[in-house]
Amino acid sequence: MAVGGQRDVQHDAASANSVSGGGFHAPVVQAGAFNGGVHTYYGASPHTGLPPVTDWPRLDAADPIAFGVRPTRKFADEATLPPYVARDGDALLERRMSAAAEAGGLVLVTGEPLSGKSRTAWVGMLANLPGTTRLLAPAAGTDLRGLPLVLRGRGEQPCVIWLDELEGHLGEHGLTPALLADLARLRVPVIATMSDEAYDAHRFGEQVRARVLVGVGAVELTRVWTEAELRRPAGALDEDRRLGDASLWCEDADIAAFLAVGPELWDEWWRARRPNAHPHGHLLVRVAMDLARCGTDDTPVPSSVLREACALYDEGAAQASRESFEDAVAWASKARHGVAGMLLRGTEPETWRALPALHREAAAHPDAPPVPLGLWLRAMDVLRGEPGNQWVVVDTARSALEGEADGCPEVGLVLGRLYEAIGETQGAEDWFRHSADAGGIEASEIVGRTLAARGDVIEAISYLEVAAEAGTTDAQTRLAFVYADRAVFWLDRVAESGNRAAGHLARKLREAVGSPPDTVEE
Repeated sequence: MAVGGQRDVQHDAASANSVSGGGFHAPVVQAGAFNGGVHTYYGASPHTGLPPVTDWPRLDAADPIAFGVRPTRKFADEATLPPYVARDGDALLERRMSAAAEAGGLVLVTGEPLSGKSRTAWVGMLANLPGTTRLLAPAAGTDLRGLPLVLRGRGEQPCVIWLDELEGHLGEHGLTPALLADLARLRVPVIATMSDEAYDAHRFGEQVRARVLVGVGAVELTRVWTEAELRRPAGALDEDRRLGDASLWCEDADIAAFLAVGPELWDEWWRARRPNAHPHGHLLVRVAMDLARCGTDDTPVPSSVLREACALYDEGAAQASRESFEDAVAWASKARHGVAGMLLRGTEPETWRALPALHREAAAHPDAPPVPLGLWLRAMDVLRGEPGNQWVVVDTARSALEGEADGCPEVGLVLGRLYEAIGETQGAEDWFRHSADAGGIEASEIVGRTLAARGDVIEAISYLEVAAEAGTTDAQTRLAFVYADRAVFWLDRVAESGNRAAGHLARKLREAVGSPPDTVEE
């Protein structure tokens, strides 16, 4: 059976899992405890320090995350881990798992950090061993010499030894050729993972440790997925949004790293906002993330825009001054886990963009702070000369903001400016009116000016008066011309009835005031 599948209904709960894995080992104490760094078990078998088999957890009840599978971010009602996506090495892994289940022996999965080693090995174990199998996952450095004694008293109970990051279990008190031979005689499989670097160092290094690996063909995983592997998530995209996001945003086919590193970088970024950490770096990354949330996506952002846009964040700008711009960029762009930094260099010098995994985190995280209103206009500037992409920003802004426009004049004003930038005059006027009707001063001046220029002076007066009374000089000037124009209009009507004084006054007023300005500079 393919490793990516599931053999037993009992396995379903334990096999809800992620593409990611490897690189992280959470030592698990079964029926025991840590005392000062020493692995101590209560009820341990005599003279071994290891728990009896009856205290080992069942495989179908074990939590893969507790045993070293790297977690991904979980939102709302998502499963703890997304569905497993089959890897190219699964067929080979299944054959070796099946053989080890029958006759014991070491099954080893190797790969770069964040290539998915632990996840793949765990799923292979679930698919080829009974759910009733008892699982021992000793902490690194645990004395394993008593294992045969513990296992001889197990009866017919199937057992498996899980050694995530095998290098921590090698040595004279760990997994030796003699112990491996004893476990094979007892028909107990050993499932292990190892980084490529550690495997090379131990396989071709110190003799005793190398002997354990002699004749053990590793199942190798690559961190960068093959074309065949990239085609496999298609059926799972509707099942889990995390896989869909990874397929959409991941670069260089580094799916496992995308899923695993994104949450860690988010957590590091979030904590960096503290004054004694990297407040400026935190803010620069936030600007880049928020611009991507606005719809700029992969468009690189000039350093000058990142620097200037920090002023839009009232709560972070003051703290950011504690760290230089250069230090902030260096921290934010430093590669983590050998994968990527929070800021990625653009194709042009001095341009940056946020790591797509962070964009996804920001878009989905329930506690992600909102995008400052002024940044939507900066996003349009970043995309200047790209009208198609500017439309994306407008559509994204409308979806994100229109629900907040009622009673919030600033929202309508920003939406009006966005429509104005793409030449949609009617959409712009509608949103400016929305803002003005909600009490917006700037929008009232814009609407009044537009109406007056169009000749709708009666309606224009009500908007201009709001802005004029608020002290807007342009509105006051425009309103004075509108009133003068209305006075001349009515004086002319009176003069037509034979009132020469009215006609004289109309001429004097017209000469004194002149023509109203066509535009008012903003």
